Amino acid sequence: MTGTRNPAHSSPESNDDADGWGGLSGVQEDGGDVTTSTSRKPPCGLDEIVEEENLPFTWKKLSLEKEEEELDDIELVQAWIVDIPDPKHIATMLKWLKQSGLDTDSLSHLKRIRREGSSSNLLLATSHESPALPPNISLSAPYQLPVPCNPALTQTSLQLKNTFWPTVFAPKRKWEPEKWTYGKISWASDAIKRLRNESAKAAASGELPIVAYVPRPYEGEDQLSRPFVANDTRISTKHPLRHAALNVIRKVADFRAQQPPTITQSEEGSRNGAQYLLTGLTLFITHEPCIMCAMALLHSRVKEVFYIVPMSKTGGCGGVACVPSLKSVNHRFSIGIWKDNFDASDLQSAVSSKIDA
Repeated sequence: MTGTRNPAHSSPESNDDADGWGGLSGVQEDGGDVTTSTSRKPPCGLDEIVEEENLPFTWKKLSLEKEEEELDDIELVQAWIVDIPDPKHIATMLKWLKQSGLDTDSLSHLKRIRREGSSSNLLLATSHESPALPPNISLSAPYQLPVPCNPALTQTSLQLKNTFWPTVFAPKRKWEPEKWTYGKISWASDAIKRLRNESAKAAASGELPIVAYVPRPYEGEDQLSRPFVANDTRISTKHPLRHAALNVIRKVADFRAQQPPTITQSEEGSRNGAQYLLTGLTLFITHEPCIMCAMALLHSRVKEVFYIVPMSKTGGCGGVACVPSLKSVNHRFSIGIWKDNFDASDLQSAVSSKIDA
């Protein structure tokens, strides 16, 4: 890859720092690939942290759970309750609850016993029918009450949920974006420019200009010895699944299948996820991946995904859905929307908003 400095930024007297990147934005094409110039380092060096508001992309904040800090926001479900007037029966009933299989994780966010004066109430289950009580203890018939569906994430939520039933307080650490340096931004800018070049080639060959690129990691290059790029080939192959993201995942898979596993991978891979296709890797793509591709990226354990063009009608990373923020998934990846330094109208107009990218 080659690149030359823009003459406007070539002399020591020119104001390289005025662009906010210490001169990193000054690049020109030399016919082939384009690279961000790093011949002149930012004032504080490539390892200097860049403030979030100055990043060339916007983080998509994953809203994993609702905080439910308004009474009307609290999700409720009907649960079976039984009164236990004699405190001596509480231990016996809790033991019976485990033996009967009613002590499940689905209600682990709620306390089983609620004390009201000298009496206590036991939370049994959320089944449609009332559970059969043990015959050796004389208790009144179970009845239903609404109870919270989720744990309390904040103190305000806890106070509100406790008015329905005693709830577990499980504060979640708020999502925080990873800190980026000038050097990593330069690495990502190279990747974005590679996308632009490859999308132009794809369009010239009659394909959709949708391109996915997996570079070698900025840190930990031993994770992947070479980069991979793939474009959408649905037109030429007449195959509906030949999306750019799936094509590049397949390329990485084919390459890694030919590599002998290291001792670390063979001994620990299945335990720590090292054998997943994209563990620790970043995917750059011209258009927001569709739901199918987003799920494939999630199952591949990709670290982060950056796209240029949002797809509000088909996207799976914030468009019609945000796959990594779904409650049922077992992996999360960060999402960045690139916004800096060029006009993406050509990419937007070349692909219909109704197309799954």
